[in-house]
Amino acid sequence: MFDGLIGRAYLCTAAAVLGVALAAVAAAAEVTLAHGARTLRATLDLAGGKSLADGVVLMVHGTMGHRDMDVMRHFRRLLNEKGHSTLAINLALGLDRRDGMFDCAVPSTHRAADAKAELGAWFDWAARQGAKSIALLGFSRGGQQVAWYAAEQAHPNLSKVVLLAPIVSRDFSAGYAARFGRPLDPLLEKARALARDGQPRALLKGVGFLNCDQTSVSAESFLSYYDAAPAGELGATLPRIRVPALVVVAGADQIVQDLDKRIAPLVDGKRLRMTVIAGADHFLRDLYGEDAADAIDEFLRR
Repeated sequence: MFDGLIGRAYLCTAAAVLGVALAAVAAAAEVTLAHGARTLRATLDLAGGKSLADGVVLMVHGTMGHRDMDVMRHFRRLLNEKGHSTLAINLALGLDRRDGMFDCAVPSTHRAADAKAELGAWFDWAARQGAKSIALLGFSRGGQQVAWYAAEQAHPNLSKVVLLAPIVSRDFSAGYAARFGRPLDPLLEKARALARDGQPRALLKGVGFLNCDQTSVSAESFLSYYDAAPAGELGATLPRIRVPALVVVAGADQIVQDLDKRIAPLVDGKRLRMTVIAGADHFLRDLYGEDAADAIDEFLRR
């Protein structure tokens, strides 16, 4: 008798848990958006009982990544559980209907600044759907791009900015040589020469680029990432963001080292805040993500 009650209770509990899980899945929907000659893709996860009119967090992935990479799925779930709807976008990176990690066999023709225009298009879309409050969250390179957008082309509905382990540039030449084992400067000179000769779309072949050990990349694309304008770097953009911003630092980040020390002079505790998740690596896995989500939730509700 007692075992039977336990069994029925277990089945009821399991069914309830499954129902919640299915409801969460059902709340997620793909959204597409025409932008120039391309179609952009995103996933909208509405928190329980919420609509876009209640606000949304627009999320941007890291270098050559996508909306469903582990760190994005992790934070989408965590923020949804805390009552925040999310719109996780895929940057096109020069491709139509792009999804998944960028394929290094495909030549790169995208430019770093393309992200700003795409973010503007998604802000316009969310505003048309009734979202009056749009927070912007970027992870890793997405954090750098989010800060750039917020500093230069902020939408009137932008409410807050969250930078999750954002990249901050050091010496491009030293970093490139350490990553790819060859000097950067000769490649920059070749790309600059092509651009001067009216061939910005000509390809550099067999070169290291972003996450690709060997790929083809247009001269203008290469220059946009490795001969970058200082105005787009974190040290220059953070002071120009006019809405409240939070930088989440991964305390044991081996990809973006000493981020807390580098931005500390800019943090005023009011417009710009910083929180350090001690022990977390760049991707803020497991319980470190929970701690980061708690800090983000508190910031968004403040």
